[in-house]
Amino acid sequence: MDANKIDMFFVANGKKLPAEKTVIVREKMAQVDDSRYATLSSIEFKEPTTMLLISIFIGGLGVDRFMMGETGMGILKLLTGGLCGILWLIDVIGISKKVKEYNFNELMKIL
Repeated sequence: MDANKIDMFFVANGKKLPAEKTVIVREKMAQVDDSRYATLSSIEFKEPTTMLLISIFIGGLGVDRFMMGETGMGILKLLTGGLCGILWLIDVIGISKKVKEYNFNELMKIL
């Protein structure tokens, strides 16, 4: 893939991916042909800031975990009130890193 297209992808989605894994993504994207650029640019990544707000306000009900595809943990948080607030606090602290890892994994599935 063309370096300009890779740069445009990172301008649009760079903050939604882990910074330490940008080299891996760039290398994988360089190996992909130009016809897959439309598919890559149409991926809708989860926004870390939005997920943080969801985690703060309704994360005790497990909504953040359900949105991340972790149904079991979502049910646990829903039934226990976020393990009496402990799991809720852990999620609030680490949700943006989890979202970026989730986005990275989704991108790797396509690449």
